[in-house]
Amino acid sequence: MISLNIGNMVSEVIGRAGLTEKEIEGLKEKALLAHGEVAKGLAFMDLTEQDTSGVKKIAEEIRAKAEGFILLGIGGSALGPKSILEAMSPMHNLKNSPKVFVYDNVDPSTLKNILSLVDLRKTAVNVITKSGSTGETMASFMALYEGGPAALIVATTDPEKGALRKLVGEKGFRSLPIPSPLGGRYSVLSPVGLLLAGVIGVDPDELLRGARAMKERCSNPELWENPAYLFGALLYLMDKLKGRRITVMMPYSDRLKVLGEWFCQLWAESLGKSGVGLTPYPSLGTTDQHSQVQLWMEGPEDKVVVFVRVLDHGADIKIPEVFKETETGYLGGHSLGELMNAEEESTELCLAKAGRPNMTLEAPAVNAFYMGQLFYFFELATAFTGFLYGINPFDQPAVEEGKRFTYGMMGRPGFEAKRLEVQEARLKKACWRV
Repeated sequence: MISLNIGNMVSEVIGRAGLTEKEIEGLKEKALLAHGEVAKGLAFMDLTEQDTSGVKKIAEEIRAKAEGFILLGIGGSALGPKSILEAMSPMHNLKNSPKVFVYDNVDPSTLKNILSLVDLRKTAVNVITKSGSTGETMASFMALYEGGPAALIVATTDPEKGALRKLVGEKGFRSLPIPSPLGGRYSVLSPVGLLLAGVIGVDPDELLRGARAMKERCSNPELWENPAYLFGALLYLMDKLKGRRITVMMPYSDRLKVLGEWFCQLWAESLGKSGVGLTPYPSLGTTDQHSQVQLWMEGPEDKVVVFVRVLDHGADIKIPEVFKETETGYLGGHSLGELMNAEEESTELCLAKAGRPNMTLEAPAVNAFYMGQLFYFFELATAFTGFLYGINPFDQPAVEEGKRFTYGMMGRPGFEAKRLEVQEARLKKACWRV
């Protein structure tokens, strides 16, 4: 199992910047109330028992028929699948077929470059939007649909309603369901992420097996016995008692870089509302150890660093015993994996020595089982933390306003007032252009 070490969060280890046992114990009553909300049942928790036969059947068809696979989504509908792709099949398109492209940012130059690399007639397209009205995703799909017949179109959407569900009925697209109560940022273990997993040769059931194992591990209401609850509780207390409102997510593995980005959306969009929240900050292993740690060590005391350490990287390279006469000769005989893990532990120690809180998630390896565990762990920790703050961790009211402005600018009927509001705002800004 993945484990959590919180030693560098407590005062016994790092001094005044750490939390005391009494302070943690003082959260128990609020934690039990938050657990009560979790115990009512959350949509993402039910995914661990889903039937994956439909996903696997379509994935097998894509693998048999298609040379390319384009996934259209945005937010969690793209970051979730992308995190599976990068973790489970790094540099996939240089070694494997079908080639996989995740298109989310609606940058036209990106889509043009993707289309220069694939033949749509031999490419499967997976369009993901639960509502069926996500402007960015549907615009991308419309562009591809007009561009020529794809080898296969799969619509991942609400099982009963929405514009895309209507198109499924009219056009005969294959479809996969996104359960109605499920939000996009919590959807990675639904067909949103599982289809891509199957397409790249990863068993969706293994991801769910990992999630089930973490679900069982984190079913205990006792704070000290539930690592997901403890993770959220300590970050909540660091905000309330120490003013540390920035959560740095720092995996020491290239394969988990996008997982860190996925976490950042989950953490930000779930918790940032009603004047509260914790700001996520994505970092990567030794790369940002050299570019950011100076700030964390001697800058504002407003951060908590979360390390993700991988014990077995799945491959290793021995450092030859050459250049013995130089000051780097000591590296010979060790390995790159050994160096990576030494760098991670050294950074933990430096931060702790400077009184800067940090904690570490330790994964035995990067595979489908442990990825399932990580996804479930972070989703549960996020929901629990939201309940500690007394907010709804599943809505995103501020994001909806931005969508309404976009609808107005793009001429969607019913949003004319928003178009006028945009025009007025442009006039106010016009004289300030330099």
